[in-house]
Amino acid sequence: MSVEPVPSEPVAPLPPPPAPGPPARFVTGSVMRHILVMTGTGAVGLMAIFVGDFVNILFLGLLGDVAVLAAVGYAASLLFFTVSAGIGLAIATASLVSPALGAGDAARARRLSTNLFIASLLTSLLLLAIMWPLLRTLLQAIGASGRTLELALAYSNLVVPTVPLLVTAMCAAATLRSVGDARRAMYVTLSGALVNVALDPIFILWLGWGLEGAAIATILARLCGTVLGLWLVVRTYKLAAAPDWDAFRADFPVIMKFAVPAVLANIATPVSNAFVTLTIAKFSDAAVAGWAVVGRITPVAFGAIFAMSGSIGPIIGQNLGARQFDRVRLSLSEALRAAVYFTGIAWLALFLLAPALVSLFGAKGEAADLIIFNCRWMAPLFVFFGLLFISNAACNTLGRPHYATILNWARATLGTLPFTALGAQLGGSKGVLAGYMAGGVVFGLIALMVVFRLVRTLEQDFGKPAQTS
Repeated sequence: MSVEPVPSEPVAPLPPPPAPGPPARFVTGSVMRHILVMTGTGAVGLMAIFVGDFVNILFLGLLGDVAVLAAVGYAASLLFFTVSAGIGLAIATASLVSPALGAGDAARARRLSTNLFIASLLTSLLLLAIMWPLLRTLLQAIGASGRTLELALAYSNLVVPTVPLLVTAMCAAATLRSVGDARRAMYVTLSGALVNVALDPIFILWLGWGLEGAAIATILARLCGTVLGLWLVVRTYKLAAAPDWDAFRADFPVIMKFAVPAVLANIATPVSNAFVTLTIAKFSDAAVAGWAVVGRITPVAFGAIFAMSGSIGPIIGQNLGARQFDRVRLSLSEALRAAVYFTGIAWLALFLLAPALVSLFGAKGEAADLIIFNCRWMAPLFVFFGLLFISNAACNTLGRPHYATILNWARATLGTLPFTALGAQLGGSKGVLAGYMAGGVVFGLIALMVVFRLVRTLEQDFGKPAQTS
């Protein structure tokens, strides 16, 4: 694969001299320590989101109304696309702001951060304007009907208008990670989850607001995360300023160059999961139930692996900005080593807890067999998905976001369809799961080769910098 050189100045030039700003924390010190701190705090933030969602469903389940739970499920499927937009814009934020900080150009980092917030707001408002009038049609398209449709519509009508809040909070957390302040970035996510957990029982049960109470709790949680995130970005690091529309017009194409591929890359995962679900559904409802439980276990067990995709980008980005390619390569190598450790720990836990998980979810027959098969024999292969996540984050930060899009969609199609079809023929529902994981192995290794080649090419283009201690 040929790699074209990245221009050293991807955005409009700034008037010198650059103003002092936050230090580039990742260009010195132990790379592994940076990875562990960033990943640990990121994992806590992700777990807070999972706990918040779990508590939301738990209290709604106490209402004893299956239609309410189904309505939240339909709405969540629809709202996933808004989350994908937020993730894409957050990736663009880290990919552009961290190299500027690594280069010591605080003025450019501040300008990019400001323009990314503006672009995020405008993009989320456009998404809102498209989605809101079509909510009923979209919910019907994914299967909602009758009373469930009306409940899902009522919930969505309250939550969808908060998309700009969600996207802004995600970009604020990404900006804080770009600085290297993993602790405050975690606070942004954690604050919203805590608000949700605290208000759910009050609004849903005590006040008797039911589904609307859950929606209001979500709205207030997003508002809290947004306010805290912006306050930390502006007051602590001064990485936002008054808009400069000329600078915004100059930066907007570069922002979209990073954001659009990142959004498309994130959409590939649910598409891949849909393929697997359709293939497993040919066997039995129990097999589908087992696959659904596996889908709930995975993000909890491998939360650290998922968090690495958001933590490694700023570390690579700062060292790229400082032209320390030795540390860029070291960051990749240490991230891969950490992924192996995290996977080993998760595998041990899943191996031992497999029977308890089967009992917890009330799984029987083929569902129970599939859960145990995943926990004991497929789980260690998740390390190759970790390689893909790390490589995607690196491609985004190294100025090749379309590489991540291509790799993700290749894994979601070429790495899923033929592998799961063959697995289904050879091993039934377990073969489907084995095929899915085998595709991850292949494309995890391909992604790793692509990203290390990209680093070598960029180093040749920029020239070897002077070594720093």
